[in-house]
Amino acid sequence: MVPPYVKQTWAVLGVLINMLGQGMVLSYPSSLIHALQSPDSDIPIDIHMSSWIASCIGIAGFPGFFISGLLMDLKGRKMAHAIVMIPGTIGWLLIYFATDIRTIIIGRLLGGFTASATVCLGAVVIGEFSSPSNRGMFLNMKTVAVCLGNTVIHILGYFLHWRTIALLGVVPHAVALTIIITWPESPAWLASKKRFEESEKSFLWLRGNSESSRREFDELIRAQKERMSEIPMNLTMKTRIKEFFKKFTRRDFIKPLIIIIFSATLLETCGRHIFPAYALQIIAAVTGNKMNSFYYTLAIDIIITTSATLSSILVKLLKRRTLLFGTAFPAIIVLFCACLYLFLVAQGVISATRTWIPIMLFVLYFILANLGCTPIPLALLGEVFPLAHRGSGSLISGFALSLLLMFALQVTPYLLVSVKVYGTFAFFGTLMAISLITLHFILPETKDKTLQEIEDYFNNGKFKDKLDDEAGMKMLHTEKENKAKV
Repeated sequence: MVPPYVKQTWAVLGVLINMLGQGMVLSYPSSLIHALQSPDSDIPIDIHMSSWIASCIGIAGFPGFFISGLLMDLKGRKMAHAIVMIPGTIGWLLIYFATDIRTIIIGRLLGGFTASATVCLGAVVIGEFSSPSNRGMFLNMKTVAVCLGNTVIHILGYFLHWRTIALLGVVPHAVALTIIITWPESPAWLASKKRFEESEKSFLWLRGNSESSRREFDELIRAQKERMSEIPMNLTMKTRIKEFFKKFTRRDFIKPLIIIIFSATLLETCGRHIFPAYALQIIAAVTGNKMNSFYYTLAIDIIITTSATLSSILVKLLKRRTLLFGTAFPAIIVLFCACLYLFLVAQGVISATRTWIPIMLFVLYFILANLGCTPIPLALLGEVFPLAHRGSGSLISGFALSLLLMFALQVTPYLLVSVKVYGTFAFFGTLMAISLITLHFILPETKDKTLQEIEDYFNNGKFKDKLDDEAGMKMLHTEKENKAKV
């Protein structure tokens, strides 16, 4: 008999391979722009067009998040995942056959559609398919997969033509789609559609029939039946629309959304997507040597991927908040040190010959950032929204992610030209600090909590064990008062 952990790993593998493909989409501009800007390019571009090649995936994020949010509620997680992967495959093929910049942009838009559509959807799938003890590690592995995709693109870009790379970009989508076909449907989604028998069958296939998994499933069904009992039967269309918009005023929707918005800001400003897209340009500016920028970039890629892998191990040992704040605040300090050093070099105060110093500072920064700033926000996408709001929450979160991604990728080339590398990272570092301080006050600890326990937290303001403790204390206090009266 196949253990539940193996089944969960197989299901999650479909998401992770797709995330590897997403990393390739995000990092592709570092190779593509460099090639198209060369004098012998058959499709020449300027700085304005290069910024759009990188950032247009942010525009594609709007329909990507919108459609995936609708599909995951209407058709289920499995079908939604399979459908949204098709445009990305077509996008890579369009880039391979492109003869003008317009076709490349369209291909990038389609790739961005798939990449954005699977960000929240993949997190939701991992959250609903995996057990609480494995969920954090699996969610963090998304970051590892994306980092690995970045590394693959940077290596391929050094040895292969940009068209060949585009053709190879189809492979992760094809492999992931093959795995997705073998998935069961999400137990949580089936329960939300009142298909309780199918939900139980799917849940037991993924989690096994242990006492803890049985208890988690019973809590899931109980919560769904309570929610359904609150919804009136035979609703008119006007009432349905009113009920839909009413959820945007609910506490269990607003607070998770605020957490996700600040988490997304932290994710985008920590360089998660900026560095892969402009890696060669950034390293060349720091070292002043374009010839060796590939080797520096590759070294940092390997370090980032290793750091993200280590984070997947640490998340099993440490609490989410401990890992995030214990690495993010030091990361910001190191980043500002790097910016200050580069600024003093630019002003002629320090010699520009010791390029290894800023490189080592950036290496240390990316190690720290990829331990917490990158994986934790992505993990929260699969944890904080209650089941009833998971589709709409992913949709709204997606819009925020798309805006932030587009903003970061759009302004970066202009910042690199106008205020150099030190000004660019100082600007983003400031936004990082603001986001991190806000999260310090509003982010709950979700380690080893079931999705239902997290959902109850946003409804009640406290986790169930604390509520039980408070109820027990009140009961004890009442008993003491009664004895005193006697």
